[in-house]
Amino acid sequence: MVKVEEVLDADREKSSPYAASSSSRTSSSLSVSSIASSEADDSLASESLFDRLSALVDIIPPTTRHAISTRISKTVSLIHRGSKLAGNIVWVVTTSALLVGLPLALALEDEAKIVQQERELLAQQQGQQMLTSSGPFGVPPAPGGQQGIVPPGF
Repeated sequence: MVKVEEVLDADREKSSPYAASSSSRTSSSLSVSSIASSEADDSLASESLFDRLSALVDIIPPTTRHAISTRISKTVSLIHRGSKLAGNIVWVVTTSALLVGLPLALALEDEAKIVQQERELLAQQQGQQMLTSSGPFGVPPAPGGQQGIVPPGF
């Protein structure tokens, strides 16, 4: 149920900041400004940023608000489409690199291994030829082929 109370004007006048006992103009303005500033401080402290922005809605005309809203939604949509396109491009490039680049890298590595093995085999063959063709103590034989011992004077 709702409880209804009657508010008397006498009570209202006593709590009003304008009901000062002195007739001095400065004293009443001081009391009003001090009360107003304390009330403003209380309302500013409890007021959030959203409340302040929602109060500004009435200042901006509806046509301008609609234009701003349209531009913001178009910008967000453009950014969303651009990021989706960039993601698709990155996916295509990455997939292509894996499908083409990885087998190519493996083939190049295998080719390098084969070339290295051929070099090692060639070096071994050259080493064996050096060992078999050289004379005792690593001196190469005479160019006329191998001859027997020839006594001096003949």
